[in-house]
Amino acid sequence: MTTTNLRDFLELPYGELEELNLEAKEERKNRVAIHKLQEKRLKYLADEKRIKAVTLLFSDLEGRLHMLDYDKKFLVKSSDNLTFDGSSIRGFTLQKESDLRLFIDWSAFYWTPADVFGSGKVLVFGEVIDKDGSPFAADMRGMLKKFSNEHYAKNGYTLNAANEIEGFVFKGIDAEQSFYETHKFDYVNTGGYYHSLPGDPLRTFIDTVAEVQRAMGFENEKDHPEVAPSQFEINYNYGEVTAGADTIQLYKLICRQVATNMGLTASFLPKPVVGVNGSGMHTNVSVTKDGKNIFWDAQGEEKLSEFGWQFIDRILTRGLDTCLIFNASVNAYRRLDPHFEAPNQIKASAVDRGSMVRVPIGNEKSARVEVRSVGPDANPYMVLLSVFKTGLEGSISSEPNLRQADKYLPDNVYDALEYFRKSDWTTTLLGEDVKGRYADLKQGSADRCPRLLGTFVKPEEVQYHHEVYNQYLWNLF
Repeated sequence: MTTTNLRDFLELPYGELEELNLEAKEERKNRVAIHKLQEKRLKYLADEKRIKAVTLLFSDLEGRLHMLDYDKKFLVKSSDNLTFDGSSIRGFTLQKESDLRLFIDWSAFYWTPADVFGSGKVLVFGEVIDKDGSPFAADMRGMLKKFSNEHYAKNGYTLNAANEIEGFVFKGIDAEQSFYETHKFDYVNTGGYYHSLPGDPLRTFIDTVAEVQRAMGFENEKDHPEVAPSQFEINYNYGEVTAGADTIQLYKLICRQVATNMGLTASFLPKPVVGVNGSGMHTNVSVTKDGKNIFWDAQGEEKLSEFGWQFIDRILTRGLDTCLIFNASVNAYRRLDPHFEAPNQIKASAVDRGSMVRVPIGNEKSARVEVRSVGPDANPYMVLLSVFKTGLEGSISSEPNLRQADKYLPDNVYDALEYFRKSDWTTTLLGEDVKGRYADLKQGSADRCPRLLGTFVKPEEVQYHHEVYNQYLWNLF
C-alpha cells in the first residue's frame, strides 16, 4: 500500500523559524504601524496554505496564560470580531456582563517549532477589549502597553525589561496537580549550581528549551542549572516592556510544554521545596531616550544616574504596598526567607543580594535597576506596570536613609494583603475595581490554606495556586 503525507501542515526548520521571528521582532522594536503589520500578516496567512490555525494568547488578572485556537480561514475573515465569554476567566467579568472581545496585536506574532507546539500553527498575542471598544481594565497587558505608549509619546521614553526567571523540573507530568496526594516533589537532578552532566534530564531539558527559545527569537544569553537541586535559569536579551512581558509568558509556556514532552513538570512555584533556595523572577529594567540609556552616569554613584536613583527611591517607598503584586501567592512568602539569599529587605545595594533592589555592574548600554523581590508566579504585565509606574510617577519618602532602612517585606500573604488594600498607591496603579478583584482572588486562595506557613509546603498552597488549579477544583471554590 502506498502511503502519502495527507496532512500537509507547516513545519519549518529551527534556523528558518529564527530568521522569521527575528524579523518580526525587529519590526516590533521599530514600532512599525499596526495597520501595516495587520495587512502583512493577514496576507501571509491567506497565502500560506499549510497553516491550519492561529493560537491567540491572553492572560487573566492573576497572570495565567489562556489560549484559543482560531481556524485560519475564519480568523482571516473575522479578525476584527473575535468574542469570548469573560465570565469564565477568573477576575474578569460577571456572568451578566460576560461578552468581551479580543483585538489581535499583530506586532506580537510568532512562528513556532512544530515538534513542540504542533504543526500548522502560529501564535499571536491579543488584547482584551470591553463592550464599548475601550481597553478592558482587568487586562494588564493592555494597561501596560497603553502606559508604555503614553510615555513614549509624551517623553520619548522607551521602557525596557529583561527578566531572569528561575524554575524547577520535577518527575512526572502532573507533579503540581497531584501534590495534594503525594505531598512531595521528586527531583530529576541533584547536581547543583552550574553542574549537570550533558545527558541528564535537567541538562536535556535546559538544552531543548534554549533551542526552542532561539528559534522563537529570544536571543539567548546564557543558561545553567541553579543553586537548588533540579532548578534552572535560562537568560535572554532585553526588550521593550510589553514585548518583555510577552516573552515571560512564552518562556513559561515553552518550559512547561518541553517538560511535558519529556514526562516531567516545569514548576514556577516560588518555594516548592522547603530547605533549598526558592525561585525568583529578577526584574531588570531601564529607560532609554533618543537611543541613550538614561540610567547610566559614568560619574554617578555605582555609575547610576540621579534619574535612576530616584526611580529606585520611588520603588522602595512603595515596597510594602506593591508586595502582593510582586509576591502573588501563599507559597511566595516562603521564598522571602533570609536564610536563602531572600531579597526581603526594603533597601537598595550594589552587592547585598538580600536587598529588594540591586544595582548590577553595568555600562552605558547595560546600566539597569534589578528588582529582586518578584516571584516567578506573579502576573508579568502587572509587575512591570507597577515597577515602571511607581519608578516614574510615584512619590519619594522623606524618610532618612531610605536606601538602607532596616525594614522588611511581609513574611505572609495576610500582611501583604492588608498593605495592598489600605494603600492609595495601589488604587492609582490598578483602579479601585480591578484592585478589589485582585485582592479578593488572593484572599480566596489564602483562606483555603493554613494561616501559618509552618516548616513544610502544605497541599493547599499548591492545590489552590492560581497557576496550578484545574477546572474541577476551580468549580469547588
